[in-house]
Amino acid sequence: MATLWHKAHLFDPSRASVATWVFTIARNKKTDMLRKQRRPEPEDLPWGPEPEPEQTETLARQQEAEHLGKAIAALPDKQRALVEAAYYGDLSHSEIAARTGLPLGTIKSRLRLALDRLRHEMKSMS
Repeated sequence: MATLWHKAHLFDPSRASVATWVFTIARNKKTDMLRKQRRPEPEDLPWGPEPEPEQTETLARQQEAEHLGKAIAALPDKQRALVEAAYYGDLSHSEIAARTGLPLGTIKSRLRLALDRLRHEMKSMS
């Protein structure tokens, strides 16, 4: 309302109705607010190089990656191929279905089963 009061002298009835003018101002205010929320504040921006991770953390990630690789290799061929296409090939379920000729539901079911197996395998590791 304060914005409307301060910009009242800018209203031109030959260009738009009062309602249109008010809604335009409100829309612009909302857009400005959303843009401001998405923009990081300068103090939140990282400066300089990222700190090196601890050696124990690096080793744990390497071991986890190796374990995941073994778990993926242990999947049935049909499931492994779909996991590789979806996650390494960065293909959507629809793209995989188009390439393989399999129904979309089959793709989703096999991926869900494969991910459940991988999740179970990774939990048993920890």
